[in-house]
Amino acid sequence: MTDWEDSCAFACALPEVIMESWWGTLCPKINGKGFMSPGREQGSFALMVSHPEKEILIETDPETFWQTDHYARYPMLLVRYGTASRARIELYIQRAWWDRAKKPQRLAAGMETRP
Repeated sequence: MTDWEDSCAFACALPEVIMESWWGTLCPKINGKGFMSPGREQGSFALMVSHPEKEILIETDPETFWQTDHYARYPMLLVRYGTASRARIELYIQRAWWDRAKKPQRLAAGMETRP
């Protein structure tokens, strides 16, 4: 991902994602649930992930995935723009969407199982 607009463009290409206010900023949402935001740190966006996935991502690719104390206890991490991990970032954006989408939306998207 090169910047917030690029990240949002990918997220908004997923079925039924709309940009709505979340924490006072326009963010991608599905079913009224946000799954990523611009984040509080320049050069990164925040992405919802499960705690086990968060630990793995930070451990295996700290150049891309990281956190500050603000995100430490929350199921969200920071994702740096401009790293070589675009495919992995896209996968976790899809997973964040899948976790918040309803079953009919997942099936319509051809995603019967979690990406």
